[in-house]
Amino acid sequence: MRTQVTAAWLWDGQRLLADPILTLESGHITGVASRATAALDPTAQHLDYPGATLAPAFFDVHIHGAAGHDVMEATPESLTAVSRFLASRGTGRFLATTVTAPLDAILTSLSGLAGLIRQAESTPLPGAQPVGIHLEGPFLSHLKRGVHPPAHLLEPDIALFDRLYDAAEGYIRLLTLAPELPHAAEFAAHAVSRGVRISVGHSNATAAETRAVLAAGATSATHTYNAMRPLDHREPGILGTILTDDQTYAELICDGIHVAPELVKLWFRAKGNQRALLVTDAMSATGMPDGEYQLGGFAVQVAEGRAMAGGVLAGSVLTLDRALQNFLAFTGTPIAEALPLLTTNPSAMTGLAEPTGTLHVGARADFLALAAEGKLLAHHHPGQSL
Repeated sequence: MRTQVTAAWLWDGQRLLADPILTLESGHITGVASRATAALDPTAQHLDYPGATLAPAFFDVHIHGAAGHDVMEATPESLTAVSRFLASRGTGRFLATTVTAPLDAILTSLSGLAGLIRQAESTPLPGAQPVGIHLEGPFLSHLKRGVHPPAHLLEPDIALFDRLYDAAEGYIRLLTLAPELPHAAEFAAHAVSRGVRISVGHSNATAAETRAVLAAGATSATHTYNAMRPLDHREPGILGTILTDDQTYAELICDGIHVAPELVKLWFRAKGNQRALLVTDAMSATGMPDGEYQLGGFAVQVAEGRAMAGGVLAGSVLTLDRALQNFLAFTGTPIAEALPLLTTNPSAMTGLAEPTGTLHVGARADFLALAAEGKLLAHHHPGQSL
């Protein structure tokens, strides 16, 4: 059945189109046109979103879980629950993100996740699709570890990386690394040679230490400001280096808890809408009532929007649709200028072989209808019936 979708605007990943007609058939986009140059097909099903902007579904490169499940459970039930919930909040693709844990537990989770991601490539999950793994830990700073268990933090080791990579069947797409750790630059260069993107973070690194890992191929920064050496006017550190490097991408958790609105503005002014990434860092409590939940293998208490463990923030309960609304409110950015932060930028940073974050003929029909203030009106994807 052919379906045509109309709205006030369509952002396709590059341009903003007024009065669009988006044509869909068999789960794919078969036409992108404007009502100024094309007419509606009277035989097609018609969906209209007055005043809304049509946009690609979101891509979250940093998410640990949702709907009561942690991705490190690595079971069909857990990943399906996460997939369904994320789709309900506008996310179409994600990197299943692990945390520091005993090495055997990490290897087991990576192996389980790899099998599930491989299976989803042929039989997609019912909502958001896992397109790889983000390994957050164990190669992190003790000083800036956040809630990552100190007993399981490890120094960079190329042989260990290869074990992790093989357990994950090559599905590690992103790895968080503290630049000040011994041999970090050599480790980063090796991981990059195997197709893994390096994100600097959980770090007390100096500017020089950070620059060395960037020179080795690191391309991004993990939750900018959080778990980083504070900015100092004589020692810019990791934060000053990331904010002033025009080629580096930078994540940010825009929940109004992790980063003050004024510093969200500063981050965006520094990175612009070609290098800024909005992420959630969401954990299993996302979408659930207050209570105690798991992040990796440790307990987290959630109350009034804050996830805490031992008095330290432990991820978030943020969703990307809410992150977009917060970002627009904090910065006053028009929605079309903000959309790259959740779509084309994460796609470009991860360098996936199949580009994501665009609406074009031949692409999967995975798109959103959004109000001007960022509110999610609808998420249409191949896992549902239009």
